[in-house]
Amino acid sequence: MAIRNLVIDAEDPGAVARFWAGLLGWQPAGEAEVRPPASDGCEFGLVFDQAHQPKQGKNRLHLDLASHTPGHQKSIVDKALSLGARHLDLGQGDVPWVVLADPENNEFCVLEPRDVYLEAGALAALVIDAHEPDVLATFWSGATGWPIKNRDPAIVGLHAPSERGPWLECLRTKDIKNGKNRLRLELELGLGENRDTGTGRLRAAGAMPLETGDHLMADPEGNEFHPHGYPRGVTF
Repeated sequence: MAIRNLVIDAEDPGAVARFWAGLLGWQPAGEAEVRPPASDGCEFGLVFDQAHQPKQGKNRLHLDLASHTPGHQKSIVDKALSLGARHLDLGQGDVPWVVLADPENNEFCVLEPRDVYLEAGALAALVIDAHEPDVLATFWSGATGWPIKNRDPAIVGLHAPSERGPWLECLRTKDIKNGKNRLRLELELGLGENRDTGTGRLRAAGAMPLETGDHLMADPEGNEFHPHGYPRGVTF
């Protein structure tokens, strides 16, 4: 089992793909997809799907970018702003990381240097808001095969078995999910799995099928994802 892509809804998928390719230093793979170089260590790409409605409210998933020195952090922020990002105030106050929004108002953070992300590449983490971080992290550990490497009351972190690339982190929040997430994980089948066994195992772990027209499932907190072996757009 593995994460294949992070899918991001966008009103202009090509433009947002170019923004993220330029910011991360990743390579375009078609009009609306970017893939990391092998040297980055990230095991998944970013795919931009056509959005059918404007963004509303704060995303429940967001990306954190890694930096190695204060000067490096500033250079990432400056590059993001030059590509079309903007500063964003979410009430974070005086914190060492910088909160920004991409050209379609998707929140992301440029983190100050942290030892835990030294091997992370351009992306430090994909962060999922959670009411019960330990429960949600346990589900995603089973779904992705990524072991839990850090447990804290406020945040639980998973990391790929390779110990490279970004973390997957479940962050405690009181926010209520509102509508369909614009950022969603896309999984791929593991060795020896087929669609039925993969989907059955996910349901046994707490995933729920969604009658959305596309073949989507939801994790135990209602976050949509694309399950193993089903191309985006496949209907029930």
